[in-house]
Amino acid sequence: MIRWVLTIFVALIVFTALLPWLEKIGIGRLPGDLRFKLFGRVFSLPFASTILLSLLVLLIARFLK
Repeated sequence: MIRWVLTIFVALIVFTALLPWLEKIGIGRLPGDLRFKLFGRVFSLPFASTILLSLLVLLIARFLK
């Protein structure tokens, strides 16, 4: 259980850093992705995109196994 929480946390950090490039293909704007403005800066928490991409990676790993 802790491994999955850590995996999702790391993926969330990576996707947040890559979000400007990923938004061009539609990732980061799904329902469930949070975006808010605080002190003039936009913060984004792509929860739905992280789960979607994690499931995609899981499926690819299972097929390659």
